Parts: sequence; structure tokens; C-alpha cells
Amino acid sequence: MLTRLSPLTQFSALLRTTDLPLTQHWQIVDRIFRDWTSRPELRDDLRRHLDSLSPDEASAVLERSRETTTHFAWCLLDCPTDPFSIWLHEYKSPSDWREGYADSVHNHRYHFCTTILRGNYVHERYSTLRDQLSGLITSVRLRRSTLCQTGSSGVMYADEFHRIPEATEGTMTFLVKSRPVSEFSLSYDPKTGIGHRHIPVEVRLGDLAGRI
Repeated sequence: MLTRLSPLTQFSALLRTTDLPLTQHWQIVDRIFRDWTSRPELRDDLRRHLDSLSPDEASAVLERSRETTTHFAWCLLDCPTDPFSIWLHEYKSPSDWREGYADSVHNHRYHFCTTILRGNYVHERYSTLRDQLSGLITSVRLRRSTLCQTGSSGVMYADEFHRIPEATEGTMTFLVKSRPVSEFSLSYDPKTGIGHRHIPVEVRLGDLAGRI
């Protein structure tokens, strides 16, 4: 009797086929991701995967996931030995958005590939100027604004800056993220002109005792 493999198991196996370090060769992940997510049955496969989660598997997803100001970030798969993790982003109703990191001009500590499963959003890419002493962003320039619709795919590298100022209700995206390549990320609020550096709590732990 043949056992049907989880779509995430299939996708992970594809990513593991290369001998190159994926974080340093993320273009390989982008190529595999685009090929794999272009299948018309992708949404049905993901739906079946979520419906088939055992109580323990569902609890593990909940523990790894988090809420942001604009969306729910569901971590579907995160094996510590893999150089990647797999996510589903569920965007909130526009009336429930709060100002914060996601709709500021920002980068990430990791590379990622994404495709829109349903809905659409406006995606803006920016170039930035930074203060030489602080390293914070002092100004930004919009390079491109694109209405990304269902089926659109894209890749973002950790040194690139972007913003999603709006998304339609019910928009959902499927993503694969690399492990962090930087200890912090940067953001810039176009309304206030203020830049910020974001250092995650796990990076700060090593110096916590010295700060007491």
C-alpha cells in the first residue's frame, strides 16, 4: 500500500537535493520554489495537509506561529537541521491592520520566496540611504510598485527593502524562508521619517546578564 506524501515533505525533499549551501545560493531555492508552486493543485494539496494534521502536529504549528500587525504568520514546517522553514501568511482584514513593521519600508534578516495563493496585495520595492554612523535609514526612494495577484511569485533577499501598504481581505501567501543571514533588520516609517533597527530577542539573550 502506497502512502501519499505530505506536499511539504515533497517540497522539502526537493530543496535537500542540492549539495550547495542554500542560504548562499538562494537563487536555487527560487527556481525550485517557482517550479513547485506553479502546480494548479497547490492550494488543494495545502488544504489537505492542514486538514490531516494530528493534534500534536497542530499544536506544534501553533507554537511556532505568531501574529503581526498585518497578518498571521503560520509556521507549517521548521526542522532545525534544514536551512529553511516553510510558512503560510494569512493577511488580516484591512480594517484590522495596525501600523507597524510590516507596512513600513523594511528588510528582513533572511531571504525568502513567496507566492500568492489567493487575493492580492500592493508590493513596493525601495532603495535606501543610511546614516554612516548609526547605520539607520534616513530616506527612501520608491523604485517600483506592483499589484501582485493570485499566482504571482517573487523572491526577496535580506539586503533588499520593500513594503506591502495594502492587501485585500482573505489574501494568503505561501513562503519558504532561509535561516537568518543578519543579526538585525532595518525599517523606516515614511510618515515620521524615523528609522529603526530591530534585534530579535534570541540575539539579545547572550548579553542579557551583562545588562542587569
